[in-house]
Amino acid sequence: MTTIGVGLIGTGYMGKCHALAWNGVKPVFGDGPKPRLVHLAEVSADLAAQRAEAFGFEKSTGDWRALIADPEVEVVSVTTPNAFHAEMAIAALEAGKHVWCEKPMAVALADAERMAVAARQAGKVAALGYNYIQNPVIRHIGRLLEEGAIGQVNHARFEMDEDFMADPEALFYWKSEASSGYGALDDFGVHPLSLIHALFGGVTRVMAHLAKPYADRPFKGGGRREVQTWDIASVLLDLKNGASGVMALNRSAWGRKGRIALTIFGSKGTIAYDQERMNEFQLYTTSERSGEQGFRTVLTAPAHAPYDRFIPAPGHGLGFNELKIIECHELLNAIAGTPARIIGFAEGLEIERAVHAMAQSHHEARWIHV
Repeated sequence: MTTIGVGLIGTGYMGKCHALAWNGVKPVFGDGPKPRLVHLAEVSADLAAQRAEAFGFEKSTGDWRALIADPEVEVVSVTTPNAFHAEMAIAALEAGKHVWCEKPMAVALADAERMAVAARQAGKVAALGYNYIQNPVIRHIGRLLEEGAIGQVNHARFEMDEDFMADPEALFYWKSEASSGYGALDDFGVHPLSLIHALFGGVTRVMAHLAKPYADRPFKGGGRREVQTWDIASVLLDLKNGASGVMALNRSAWGRKGRIALTIFGSKGTIAYDQERMNEFQLYTTSERSGEQGFRTVLTAPAHAPYDRFIPAPGHGLGFNELKIIECHELLNAIAGTPARIIGFAEGLEIERAVHAMAQSHHEARWIHV
């Protein structure tokens, strides 16, 4: 395979990220097929034509079903709002296409289960957009854990905070509708859960509490509308490696812009990382002499693959879109049948089950096994 035909459904924030990744993966990595940007779909033909011109796609349509029916499209990026993921991904799989779908899988657990079944039956690659696991820092932290650099892990804390919903007078929009999901749990929580999956294999049981900082928001049509989702979540976790864990999520945290922080405590040290400083991590090990022990900051460098594919010098740093390019390369590896670091629909379903277990835990005020 020298080329692969790409279809893109949705051109918002994540749609643009996918387009940049498809355009950048071949120049960065050099191997694998060259993506051919075949077809782009949007909610109207006019918008689709505009975005196709901007993103470099050959064809455009206002009907996503026409894109899926296109025989030249071999892999479909689904970057639409959460409620549309299941229908579009399943249709693409049933049409014999590979799928790259943004997180979360679906709003309803039953839909996520149908997606996993469709992927298994189609025999095609179906990957989810968990690009934070691709960060060279996270990959290196995983290697440190495997090597026992901090001994036996006994506790881990995960936080994700942003302030895009911190203003109580910000207009009501779809992320406050029940049709979008639970709120912080599935909009946010799936990202820390993807890191937990990559580093510890997942969770075994959960205990959660959800909160709404604001009961309603102003509506652009006038008046106010009830907030139907939960913007704050606090969760106790049991990890599959036997350690205890805590996950704290907040979409209304003033001052936090893109924070995913993890602290991993072991019998011989600690690892700390914050996504707002995504090109560094802190390492504390007891192997140093007692008078010289302390956290040291490690900056990303060519030694932290695949950083070297982008930049030959240490300390210069990668960004969000570079992680998306790495994810795109892993997707192409999976399609080629070579080892790949992706979260497929089967693994993604485990994350979805954890999210729904957390919501059940909140409503029933008890521990829930995942």
